[in-house]
Amino acid sequence: MTDNSKIAVVEPAAGTQASDWTPTMPMSITDIMAILPHRYPLLLIDRVLELERRKRIVAIKNVTANEQFFTGHFPNFPIMPGVIIVEAMAQAGGTLLLTEFPDREKKLILFTGIERAKFRRPVVPGDQLRIEVDVLVWRSTAGKMQGKAFVDGKLACEAVISCAVANR
Repeated sequence: MTDNSKIAVVEPAAGTQASDWTPTMPMSITDIMAILPHRYPLLLIDRVLELERRKRIVAIKNVTANEQFFTGHFPNFPIMPGVIIVEAMAQAGGTLLLTEFPDREKKLILFTGIERAKFRRPVVPGDQLRIEVDVLVWRSTAGKMQGKAFVDGKLACEAVISCAVANR
């Protein structure tokens, strides 16, 4: 049994294929930044709780009053924009898929489509989004994922997200 209480960036050993490597759980923000190219203010996931390679990821986004988008969306009635929630789901999916590439610093996962997006309830400062992404289709050059975002166990947003893998 593996001790999952430690948080560490674990890179594949020299000569190890990405298929032989699974990151240590939970993944901290530092671990996520070692995989995703996003940075503040557009890095939208704070922690990864679960990762099943090529299948599923569960991530957390802590929604705070300090988020830049709350300044204009909406003054005196802050609501997290739906497109930002979908982007957070895409970043969780990108984190999952980029773990498959040992040369991920040379790759980007590009958003190519959003289908069946539904917004069920507002997300406000103080909420914690639990983002669950399941892979529907995975190829070495593209993917399609079902994303869901929950607040307190209640569905806030869902969408099917398509992406492509590109060289930087």
